[in-house]
Amino acid sequence: MADMTTHRDTRADAADNTLSFQETVRARRSYRGFLSQPLPDALIAEVLQDAQLAPSNCNTQPWNVHIVSGAKRDELSRILMAKSEAGQTSPDFSFDMSEFYGCYGERKDAHSKAYYEIENVMRDDAEGRRRVASRNYTFFNAPHVALLFMPSFGDNVRTAGDIGMYGQTFLLSLAARGVGGIPLTSLGQFAETIREVLGISAKFKMLFGIAFGYPDEAAPSYRRPRARADIGESVTFHT
Repeated sequence: MADMTTHRDTRADAADNTLSFQETVRARRSYRGFLSQPLPDALIAEVLQDAQLAPSNCNTQPWNVHIVSGAKRDELSRILMAKSEAGQTSPDFSFDMSEFYGCYGERKDAHSKAYYEIENVMRDDAEGRRRVASRNYTFFNAPHVALLFMPSFGDNVRTAGDIGMYGQTFLLSLAARGVGGIPLTSLGQFAETIREVLGISAKFKMLFGIAFGYPDEAAPSYRRPRARADIGESVTFHT
């Protein structure tokens, strides 16, 4: 990681310039396009220190995080692209998009439709859809990717919850400093491959990754609005 000081955003150099909490949660979004310029080491260290304070069941702090940049990032991307092309997945946890039902499936379908439309890829364009999907394995050009692993305990639900809270804290810390990230659950489909490339013990299971860096304002999806349901659809008050 290089110490880049020429970028127009200097929030990383002054903690007082980080966004307020309300500004942060509204600024955070999933970017699908990044500049190749690396983040300063000091900024990444600050984000990791923030994420380390995430809530944790029984204070087990089960996150095992690997930050991949530079030549190793490029190597990993090439291998993931090849594995994806060959259909050689190796997930630790099952995932089937067809299992989403009702409003959850409707939201998933609306999300996919909007994304492909912004990328100017039609529904019957199989090659275009494959090309867009493969960008997950180039990390949307982000110079860094955080890979979130965890030990396995019981049915893993509580541990996975901790990893989710760690990931959200990580993403909010990025947003507070004017940079961005995107969770990539698709990387979990190649857990064994990633362990092999990075020399990670098989006792750690991979949940997802987060690509991060300076957002590319020229990317088609940069200004894509975030669709969120009204709280009345997900919250019930009991008195």
